[in-house]
Amino acid sequence: MGKPLLSLLSLLLVTLNLFASPTETIQLLDTGSGILEGSLLIPDMSQKKIPVVLLISGSGPTDRNGNNPLMVNNSLKLLADKLALNGIASLRYDKRGVAHSARAATYEEELRFEHYVVDAAQWLKKLKKDNGFGHVTVIGHSEGSLVGMLALQQQPADAFISLAGVGQPADLLLKQQLKSQPNHILTPSLAIISSLKAGKTVAQVDPVLAPIFRPSVQPYMMSWFKYDPAIEIARLKVPVLILQGSTDLQVSIEDAGFLLKAQPDAESIIIQGMNHVLKDSAIEASVNLETYNHPSLPVNTELVTVITGFINRVNTLQ
Repeated sequence: MGKPLLSLLSLLLVTLNLFASPTETIQLLDTGSGILEGSLLIPDMSQKKIPVVLLISGSGPTDRNGNNPLMVNNSLKLLADKLALNGIASLRYDKRGVAHSARAATYEEELRFEHYVVDAAQWLKKLKKDNGFGHVTVIGHSEGSLVGMLALQQQPADAFISLAGVGQPADLLLKQQLKSQPNHILTPSLAIISSLKAGKTVAQVDPVLAPIFRPSVQPYMMSWFKYDPAIEIARLKVPVLILQGSTDLQVSIEDAGFLLKAQPDAESIIIQGMNHVLKDSAIEASVNLETYNHPSLPVNTELVTVITGFINRVNTLQ
């Protein structure tokens, strides 16, 4: 084998291994009211100032990996792994009160939506202080999309990606989700939602409705209802990418349309065959929901390609 060919093979091997074996380290954030824990995943590469993303998870007790006590799908962990293989670092974290951030739990009656926003902004500030990173992009999944929009207004970043983000206020979303319920549940639920939207709590709640509307959670819901994602995304002055899966059972393509209408300069892509947990799936509920408990099923390939391309373009332009 001639020397030119050997040199070519050596170069190829170096290139193939450039982003191999990412390094993951535990990160801690002192919020002043408890310690939050996250995972920083850094590609194994020689170049300096690599791009980094802050991954913000969705609603409920969802951890840094995209899992909750009832469903393990590893959606955010798998996305982080794929981004690392493409030369993009990431920080994902457990929300206050969840998993390894349980020690930062806030009493339910004291919790507000703004707690999550301030936490995300502090993580963002921490990332921006690290001289090893270049451009910083915020990726908010589901409810995390709204959290990210608001965090960016407190702590600027270089770009924003809404991933399966709702495009309308939470009170309207809840009303839509409750439409299929029988009247004895729907009617009082709509009355409670309207009261909370007006800033008034409801002391007497039917036990059947307590899992959603118990008095201790109502202050949080009121704080959440205040925000309209369409208004908040319109306030962003950075490059924006809006991503939505065509087989998402929780957030609709219409939501992506609301966001795009509010932020017409954004890029918007509907990823065919991708569901809410970022996996390939048919639209049928029985098949779709199976992926919510399939931790080894990879995330959609186009999703990774689109995000990587967007971040690389942002890095080139800025």
